[in-house]
Amino acid sequence: MTTHGFTLTADGPFDFGASLRFVEDWPATSALPSDGRALRFAYCAESDWLPVGVTVTSAPGGVAVATTRAPGPALRGEVARILSLDVDGGGFAKLGEADPVLGDLQRRSPGLRPVCFWSPWEAACWAVIVQRSSMLIASKIKQRIAERFGAEVAVDGRAYAAFPPPITLVDAGGLGLPAQKEEWLRGLARAALDGVLTTEHLRGLPPEQALAELRALPGVGPFSAGLILIRGAGAPDAFPGDEPRLFAILREAYGLPEDAPPSAYRKLAETWRPYRSWASFLFRASTYGVLDDRD
Repeated sequence: MTTHGFTLTADGPFDFGASLRFVEDWPATSALPSDGRALRFAYCAESDWLPVGVTVTSAPGGVAVATTRAPGPALRGEVARILSLDVDGGGFAKLGEADPVLGDLQRRSPGLRPVCFWSPWEAACWAVIVQRSSMLIASKIKQRIAERFGAEVAVDGRAYAAFPPPITLVDAGGLGLPAQKEEWLRGLARAALDGVLTTEHLRGLPPEQALAELRALPGVGPFSAGLILIRGAGAPDAFPGDEPRLFAILREAYGLPEDAPPSAYRKLAETWRPYRSWASFLFRASTYGVLDDRD
């Protein structure tokens, strides 16, 4: 199969090896075959919802990318978003100089940037599937949906199932989920087809407005809204302000009182602008099982 290649250059510190190690531990992607040198996956590009296979390897100053389709600007932008290479990270290290707690995390994982879902649509579906379920079970269900309803793409000689596009699930049943969750997924599919669950739309809004729009979608609570915006659309400077697991990590790291109100965490996050999402990601990534994606 013919492949097409391009490179992405990082502005600011970036360590692709750290991204790979994170992917291996992240429940949403831990089932991906890995040789420790390349990230391989298939997904439906939100620019046209057609399947594409992607291979990412390290390159001087960034990464080298091979795709099974000719990469236009939209596809290049999507791969950059997935690896948070669409953001100038040059100022992130300076936050650590002013915040010793954050700085310690940066020194422990130099160059680690958020690794995002392949699309906000897929992030939203994961957020529904994993609710009140273990991440291991949710990961298997999501994979079964991809294998049954999605396209199969050959990436470096191996078959990968791409999670289906919204049009495929808008009327689908028999997904192996409770009836309520299946109805929520169909509602999310309609929202995606209406353009709500796209990177362009979500990142074009102020974070607070984007979170409010997401919370109005079926099956999406406060935590899920933050997941979709931050880890789906890759918004670099958002802080949901109502994530108990993150609050617990921050409480321990900064010695905050047990009864600290949400406003105390939002005030703390203000010092991380314009990288509030990146800082929060490092704190969650500092402990295993941090992405307990439930509302």
